[in-house]
Amino acid sequence: MTRYIIQRLILALPVLLGVSFGVFLMVQLVPGDPALVLAGDTASKETVEALRQEMGLDQPIPIQYWKFLERLAQGSLGKSTRTHREVLVEIADRFPYTLLLTITAVLLSTLVGVAMGIFAAIQHNRAGDFITMGIAIVGLSVPSFWIALLMIMLFALNLHWLPVTGASSWQNLIMPTVTLSLHSAAVKARLTRASMLEVMGQDYIRTARAKGLREKFVIARHALKNALIPIATLIGLQFGGLLGGAFITETIFGWPGVGRLAVQSIFNRDFPVIQGTVLLVAIAYLASNLIVDIVYAWLDPRIRYN
Repeated sequence: MTRYIIQRLILALPVLLGVSFGVFLMVQLVPGDPALVLAGDTASKETVEALRQEMGLDQPIPIQYWKFLERLAQGSLGKSTRTHREVLVEIADRFPYTLLLTITAVLLSTLVGVAMGIFAAIQHNRAGDFITMGIAIVGLSVPSFWIALLMIMLFALNLHWLPVTGASSWQNLIMPTVTLSLHSAAVKARLTRASMLEVMGQDYIRTARAKGLREKFVIARHALKNALIPIATLIGLQFGGLLGGAFITETIFGWPGVGRLAVQSIFNRDFPVIQGTVLLVAIAYLASNLIVDIVYAWLDPRIRYN
């Protein structure tokens, strides 16, 4: 297992290198001059040119990219053109909020989705199955931003139960968490149902029932553990995606996370921060995939990594 983890970490380096080059090249192709943004629209040409030289923007793109890699190797992503602070500091200030929102959303969606999927599998082809999957289809069909707006209208504007924006209390976390959880819970419910139905038709499940084991024990001890493998994959991918920043949800609710930082940076043409947030998304996906592969071996002893 240790050897496999080391191999995955080594293989992740070319992926991160490719992502960094793609982000760097994309920023170069986007219309707009970072030096002009930093200097302001009223700055003279001489001032803008001096800033371009100071930032190295007057050099060829390969040299700029090499210096970008040098800064990255030293643990620096440059400075924000808007706040003049280190990009890593900007991301570090916002990352705890995104991490908190991600953990709560993943936990809520997993608990609700897995419970719905198990219930639907037990009630297969009965009323409970149809109702549960109908709710899941609605959760898949409704856009997250529309759910967010409905929740704001109902719980904030009409009932005055919850605050709309900010992160000053635990109440600010409720609506963003529910908004992010609904679609994820619906996906997990359908996947859990399909996986449970497949597992419950296996011979070892029939053998366990033939031995006289209680149905609850058969489902919890034998069926659920083996059905969790595809669900673990989905949880890992969703966790990596949310950890990179829930852009729309954080922007709607004014949640001060990485997603909102990325949106603000795009509007402000803060190219170093855009590069940093995209790299964070890539690292989050790679890390979550590695963790999922490790969890596989725990869930299924038949899986071995050579």
